[in-house]
Amino acid sequence: MRIIPAIDIINGKCVRLTKGDYSTQKIYDNNPLEVAKRFEANGIKHLHLVDLDGAKHKHIVNYEVLEELASKTSLKIDFGGGLKSDQDVKIAFESGAKQITGGSIAVKDSFAFKQWLQEYGSDKIILGADAKDEKIAISGWQEDSKEELIPFIQQYQKEGIQYVICTDISKDGMLEGPSFDLYKKILKETVNPSGVEKLKLIASGGISSFEELPQLSKLGCEGVIIGKAIYENRISLKQLQNYILTPSSYAH
Repeated sequence: MRIIPAIDIINGKCVRLTKGDYSTQKIYDNNPLEVAKRFEANGIKHLHLVDLDGAKHKHIVNYEVLEELASKTSLKIDFGGGLKSDQDVKIAFESGAKQITGGSIAVKDSFAFKQWLQEYGSDKIILGADAKDEKIAISGWQEDSKEELIPFIQQYQKEGIQYVICTDISKDGMLEGPSFDLYKKILKETVNPSGVEKLKLIASGGISSFEELPQLSKLGCEGVIIGKAIYENRISLKQLQNYILTPSSYAH
């Protein structure tokens, strides 16, 4: 299972929100590059970078931060937040993103999202399936949609989607543990339709302790995004480094 720390950006600074609420903003570091370098120094190879300004303004904003992190570290960055147009996606990839995440766009303009999937390939495009009560939430979680979570994922599986980041909004930033039952259900109900690759499910939201990581791996999650638990020192970078080096020693 891939370990993917998160850096969320507002005004070029590294912040965290609780349940996606901008009024709960807490600044953890003024220098995202320093944070990324600390991750890299501890053996981490992946990074989830979210442009919260972009999510709010509905177009890419913090691409210069992306460019700096991509050019000055070796981290493989997936980038999301406010990607609404072909131009936004082009800028993200040109700025060094290895993958991009589309959430609201996959609900509001499925034609555009499917075009990205065809143009860039399923290894480059991640479906952001953020959910509240098993319904998809969009626009930086400011809006609910009528889309049911699992049929939404299944529909995009048929279009070739492999990677899905699923955040249970009720858990996000709460440090109360992830939605094990929800991930189990998703993995059970998205088992290969004929000709469809196995879903690569990335767990996100609520991670509160190191012990939860082997549990998510055992469930079958392909990756896990960790945010506040790192910044609040609930999980140390040394623990993550040990896990990355010897994942089998944590299997039980």
